[in-house]
Amino acid sequence: MNYSTTEVIPTGRRRLFRVGKRFVHVLVFALTASCSVVGMSDSRDVAVEAIGPTPEHRRATAAILQLMQRYHYKRVSVDDQLSEQIFERYLESLDPQKNFFLAGDLEEFDDFRTMFDDALRTARLQPVFDVFKRFRARVDERAEYAQGLLETKFDFTIDESYTFNREEAPWVTSQKAMDELWRKRVKSDVLDLRLADMAEDELTDTLAARYERMARRVSQLSANDVFQFFVNAYTLSVEPHTSYFSPRSSEDFKIRMSLSLEGIGAALQTENEYTVVRRIIAGGPAALSEQLGVDDRIVGVGNGSAEIVDVVSWPLTDVVDLIRGPKGSTVRLKILPGEAPAGTPPKVISLVRDKIKLEEQAAKSSVVETTVAGKTRRFGVIDLPMFYLDSAGRAQGLTDYRSTTRDVRRLLDELTTSDGGIDGVIMDLRGNTGGSLVEATQLTGIFIEEGPIVQIRDSSGRVELDEDNDPTIVYDGPLAVLVDRGSASASEIFAAAIQDYGRGVVLGEPTFGKGTVQNVVPLDREGLLGQLKVTIAQFFRVNGEGTQHRGVVPDILFPTALDSDAQGERGLDNALPWAEVPAATFASWSERKADYAQAQARHESRYKDNPSFNLLIDELREQRDSRAQNQVSLVEAIRKREIDERTADRDEREELLRKAFGISSSSGDDDEQFPDIILDEAANVLGDIINAAK
Repeated sequence: MNYSTTEVIPTGRRRLFRVGKRFVHVLVFALTASCSVVGMSDSRDVAVEAIGPTPEHRRATAAILQLMQRYHYKRVSVDDQLSEQIFERYLESLDPQKNFFLAGDLEEFDDFRTMFDDALRTARLQPVFDVFKRFRARVDERAEYAQGLLETKFDFTIDESYTFNREEAPWVTSQKAMDELWRKRVKSDVLDLRLADMAEDELTDTLAARYERMARRVSQLSANDVFQFFVNAYTLSVEPHTSYFSPRSSEDFKIRMSLSLEGIGAALQTENEYTVVRRIIAGGPAALSEQLGVDDRIVGVGNGSAEIVDVVSWPLTDVVDLIRGPKGSTVRLKILPGEAPAGTPPKVISLVRDKIKLEEQAAKSSVVETTVAGKTRRFGVIDLPMFYLDSAGRAQGLTDYRSTTRDVRRLLDELTTSDGGIDGVIMDLRGNTGGSLVEATQLTGIFIEEGPIVQIRDSSGRVELDEDNDPTIVYDGPLAVLVDRGSASASEIFAAAIQDYGRGVVLGEPTFGKGTVQNVVPLDREGLLGQLKVTIAQFFRVNGEGTQHRGVVPDILFPTALDSDAQGERGLDNALPWAEVPAATFASWSERKADYAQAQARHESRYKDNPSFNLLIDELREQRDSRAQNQVSLVEAIRKREIDERTADRDEREELLRKAFGISSSSGDDDEQFPDIILDEAANVLGDIINAAK
C-alpha cells in the first residue's frame, strides 16, 4: 500500500519580536462550517421551517457510516455513549461560546442525546435539523436585542467585566441572564471601537451591521451546511483528523493544493465569528511581508483604496472571496494580532496579491558561525519548510523534477565544497508540517546506510516497513535536527529515525505528535456526495515507539517548550493515544549511545546567562498569559491602561533585544537585523557535542 503523510495546522505561532524563524507551512484546506454541499439542493433563501434532510443526505450518511466502520483505524461502536459525544460536539459547532442556547433548550432536546447514533444508522436526520431550527431562532433573538442595545448610553466607569471566552462556562439558565450577557458583550464591542478611535456614528453603524449580518449568516445556512455540521460532529467524536469534505470543499482543496491560487497566501478558518489565520504559506505575499501571522483575526477587508469593510460574523467563503484578487492588486486587512492582549485595537496592513512562489517552499541553505570553548566553527544550515515531491514529473521521467532529497543532496554538496567547508550540518525543521513520506524516507537515507526508516500499522493490525535500500551516504559528518511544536508528520518521521539510529542530535521542542495516516475516499462515483478524509494507519519509529501523541522528544530540550503537554496532538480531543509495536531490526550509527547530559547542562547554563534568550522566554510567557485570559474590564480607563502597559512591556523587551545585539532603534524594523536566537543556540549545542566527542 502506498502511504503519504498529511499536514496539520499548528495550534499557535510565535512572532518573537520578529526574531527567529517564522513558522511556514504547506497549504491545507480547513473545513469550515460555512461550506456547502454542491450537487445536493443548495438553496440559500430557505424559510426556517422548510429546512430539513434530503435523500442525498441519507445516501451520504450511509456511505460515511460504512467507511468509518470498515476502514477507520480506530473502531468505535455507534451506540448511546457515542451519541452523547456527537450531540455535545454538534452543539459546540453551532454555539461554541454558549451565547445563544438556553439551558432550557437543552433540557427540551435531552432525548436527542441518545438518538444521534440512531440518526446515523437509519439516516433519519430530523432531530439534527430540529436542534438547528431552535439555534437559528435564538440567534435572531440575540441579533435583535444587540441592535436595540446600541441606543444605550453606556457608562464606561462602572466596575464590571466581560467574559469573552465561555467555552468552559455553563449554559445560561434564563432569558434575563442571557440579556445581561449580551449587554456586556455589546458594551465590550462598543469599547473596542472607541479605543480604536472610531467616531460614534460610525461605531454604531458598524456594530448594527455586524449583528444584522450575524443573524443573516445563520439564516442563510442551507440544509447541506447543517448536514456537514452533523457529520463532522460524528467524525471528530471518533478522531480529530477524520473529516467530511463536501464536493465544494473538495474542489477548493484541489485548487489550494495546486498552489496556483492568486491571493495573499494564507489558510483561513472561522472561529467564534472571526476569520482566523491558521497557516501562512511559504512563498506567499503574507509570508514574504511578515505582517500577518497565525492566530491573527481578520476583522476588516478593503480592496485597493476602497473603504475597509467590517467582516466580523461574515461566512468564511465571503471573506475569502473578498480577499482574493488578481496578481499585482492590493488588499488591505484590518487585523487583531493573535499575540496581542484582549481588547487591543486592530491595525491595518497592506498586501500585494501574487502567486505562491514555489521556490520559496524549497529547501535553502545558509552558513552560521559560532565560537564554542574558543573554537570557531562553521555550520551549514538547511531550512526545510516541507517535504515536497513533484510526483507527476517523476512519473513522466523528467530529469529535472523537484524533490526534497534531490535539492538537499545538491545543497550538501555546495556546503561541503565551499570555501572554508563546514564543521557540521543543522537540518532546520521548525514549522515543517509534513508532506511526502517517500521524501522523508529518502532524505533519511542520505545520512545513513540502508535500513528501515518507519513502521506503518494499518487498521487490520498488519505492520509494514518503509526502508531505505540505497547504501550511499551523502553526508557523514556531525548532524543536528532542529524541531519545534510545529514540526509534524513527515518531519517527525525524519527526526525520529535520525534519533533512533544515533545519527545526530535532535534539538528544540517536543514535536506536534501527528503519527497517523489519512486517505481521502469519494462517497460516490459521480462526486455528488463529497469525500471523507479517514484515518487508516499509524506510524511507528524503528525502535517500536509511536510518534503519535507524544511526538519526538528532543535529546536537548530548549526552554521555549512552554506548556508542551497541552500543545499539538496532545491538546486535541479524541486523539489516538501513544502506542508501540516491536522494534525493527536496524544497525545503529555508533556502537556507543550518545550521552547528551553534559551538552544539556552547558545549554542551560548558556541560555540563563544570555539576555537575548531570556527576553525571548519572557515574550513567550507573556503570549501564553494573554492566550489564557478570558475576560476584559469594561472600565475604559482600566482597559486602556492594561493595553498601554502590555504594549510598553513588549516595546521595552524589543528595545533591550536591540541593545543586546547592538542594533539602533533608528535602523528600521527589518527582520534581517535580528539574529535567529534559536538557530544560533543550536549551533552552540552542536559545537559542544563536537568538542565533547573529540
